[in-house]
Amino acid sequence: MLEGRGVVQLSSNNYLDLANHPELKRAAAQALETYGCGAGASRLISGTMELYAVLEAHVAEFKGTEAALVFSSGYHANTGTIPALMGGEDTVFSDEWNHASIIDGCRLSSATVRVFRHGDMAHLEELLAAAAPSGQRLIVTDSVFSMDGDVAPLEEIVRLARRYGAWVMVDEAHATGVFGPRGAGIVEELDLQGEVEVQMGTLGKALGSFGAYVAGSRVLIQWLVNRARSFIYTTALPPPVLAASLAALRIIKTEPERRRRLWQNAAFLKRGLAGLGYRLGGTGSPILPVLIGDGAQTMALSAALLRRGVFAQGIRPPTVPEGTARLRITPMATHTEAELERALGAFAEAGKETGVL
Repeated sequence: MLEGRGVVQLSSNNYLDLANHPELKRAAAQALETYGCGAGASRLISGTMELYAVLEAHVAEFKGTEAALVFSSGYHANTGTIPALMGGEDTVFSDEWNHASIIDGCRLSSATVRVFRHGDMAHLEELLAAAAPSGQRLIVTDSVFSMDGDVAPLEEIVRLARRYGAWVMVDEAHATGVFGPRGAGIVEELDLQGEVEVQMGTLGKALGSFGAYVAGSRVLIQWLVNRARSFIYTTALPPPVLAASLAALRIIKTEPERRRRLWQNAAFLKRGLAGLGYRLGGTGSPILPVLIGDGAQTMALSAALLRRGVFAQGIRPPTVPEGTARLRITPMATHTEAELERALGAFAEAGKETGVL
């Protein structure tokens, strides 16, 4: 609802519509009654309530790792983990399209940072081969890139990591709940659990709650507990958030049809938008970038769609490179075919009105 008017929401990361699921709401309400509104302190003081232990055990099982650690947000996870692992003698190799939180994590570390061209494995190998022989090496990448929806070549990244003695860190923010037999992400889908040392993901997108996690070996998690400044120096998440995240993990395991419907809706929209004449990027996920190019025309199209009852936000520089402004379309599992047909009708009319089509 927007100003009392119903609109079709196509700009949410709530891919499975779990943020509105009654089980998450019940779990959060029960935790509120049992534990109260807040944790009252940071994790290492007195904020580690029993729900944390339960949630972290479930995340580790979900990701197929020995242990996991919950952070207050995805930004906290990336800006805390990378500096905790990498120091002045080390080198980080980062995809140029990585999320801002990864970029900032690299900047906060004192490591040498080498940025490889997006998805370019030849360039990554060139940088690995030329890197200083001393120190540790970390290759860090999104698994699904948030603005283009394309998928990183993780199998090739792992192969290069093994050849050149590097660790691998994968940000599964937009893959968690969406990819894999159990919804655990691209690492699970490619059966790379034993090859990726650091798996990061969020609880606030497909899982419908808030916060993030890092999953890996028990030694890794113990190290982060003592070294990740963004974990140590922030108040713990509220108990209702933890309970909602636990409920979301249960639903992802027991309702795989939500993932199937999400992918069906994404395919339906992709076919329809392409049929209208819109240019879509090379997405491999339910993120559908409708490429316009000009920022002003992009925002005009967004406004024209909203007048027709479709909420589709424009994305402009500096979030994306100059000349690549777009609408970032993201359907949800619970969209009906009638709602998506209505959206496509609005795209047809708005495209003509704004001169995009």
